[in-house]
Amino acid sequence: MTDSNTTISQVSSASDRPLLEVRGLSTSFHTERGTVAAVSDVSFTLERGKTLGVVGESGSGKTVLSRSIMRLNTSGNAETTGSAVFDGEELITKPMKEMKNLWGRDIAMVFQDPMTSLNPVVKVGRQITEHLRHHLGFSAAEAKATGIELLRSVRIPEPEERFNNYPYQFSGGMRQRACIAIALACGPRLLFADEPTTALDVTVQHQILNLLGMHQKDRFMTMVLVTHDLGVVAGRTDEVAVMYAGRVVEKAPTSLLFSEIKMPYTQALLSSIPKIVDTKHTRLAAIPGRPPDLINPPSGCAFSPRCAYVQDRCREERPPLADMGNGHSFACWFPVGSDESERAYAHNLAAGLASAVMVDVGRKRVAS
Repeated sequence: MTDSNTTISQVSSASDRPLLEVRGLSTSFHTERGTVAAVSDVSFTLERGKTLGVVGESGSGKTVLSRSIMRLNTSGNAETTGSAVFDGEELITKPMKEMKNLWGRDIAMVFQDPMTSLNPVVKVGRQITEHLRHHLGFSAAEAKATGIELLRSVRIPEPEERFNNYPYQFSGGMRQRACIAIALACGPRLLFADEPTTALDVTVQHQILNLLGMHQKDRFMTMVLVTHDLGVVAGRTDEVAVMYAGRVVEKAPTSLLFSEIKMPYTQALLSSIPKIVDTKHTRLAAIPGRPPDLINPPSGCAFSPRCAYVQDRCREERPPLADMGNGHSFACWFPVGSDESERAYAHNLAAGLASAVMVDVGRKRVAS
C-alpha cells in the first residue's frame, strides 16, 4: 500500500508542475565585432496544455530563445546560460545525445521557412516516417499508414499520392502543412511554432494557424507561438511575452495585455498592424528608428531612442521587469496611460521627437 500511494503521489506531483520553466536564460554569440547578447535573462513558466505567444520585431531574440531551449544553437561561438526545465529535466546541461532523444518525440519545432526545413531530395513521406521508425519503432508499413493519416490530419489533399511527392511538388502552404505533420508525428508534448506563417498569403496563414490551434487542443499539447504580429496571438494564446533587444519587456495573460498595454513598445507593435476598417489611403503607422545594436546596446532602456514617451531617466537607467499583479509585468519607468508619460508625450510631440500617428492609432486600438 505504501509503494502504491508513493507512486500515485509522484504521478500527481509531476502532472501538477509546469511543463516548462525557464529561469534567467541568456544566449550570446561571440563574433569578430564583439559579443552579441541575443537573449538576456529571460524567465517564464508554461503550464501543460497552454499556449505562450512570443512577439517582437526581427532581431528581438524570439527565435534564438526557442532554439536555445531546444539546444539547437550548436555553433562554436554560441554560449547559453541559465535554466530551462522540461517536465522536471534540465535541458541546458543535458548531454546532447540525450537531447536528440527528446527532439521529435517530446519536443518539436515547426520552422519558419518550410522550403529550407524539408530535404529537397527526399520524398515527404520518408521525412515523416523516419521519426516514427526511429523514436517509436514502427515497421515500414505501420509508419507509412501513420504518415498518410498525418498528412490527412493536416488537410493535405490526396494524401496517399502526396506521400510519395518531393517538397518541390508541394505549394508553400502544403509544405508548411507537411512540416507540421513531421513535427506532430511522434506526439510531442511541447511544440515551438517559429513564425509558421511568415512566407504565406493571408488566407493560407489563417488556415495554418487554425490547424495548429486545432491540434494543440485535440492533443492537449503545450505550444510556444513565435511571431512578429500581435494580431496572430490574439485569441490563439493564453499568455503573451513581448521581446525587445533580447529581453522580455512585457508579459501578461493575452486578454489583459490587449486591454491594459503598459509598455510603449507593445503599443507601437499594435499600432503597426493594418486594420481592415481603416479608410482608404490611411497612412500606415511604423515604429521610428530601428532596433539597437546588441553588441553596444543603449545604457538605459533599449527602446528609449524610439519611444514617444522617453524621458531622461529612460536614457540613464534600464527599468526592471516589474510584476504588477494578475500575471502582468512590464519594464518601463513611465508606462502607457500614466500622467508622467502623457506629459512626456506632449513635450516630445511638440519637440518633434514623437510620432503622432503611431501613438494616436495605438490609443484608439487599445480603447476599442
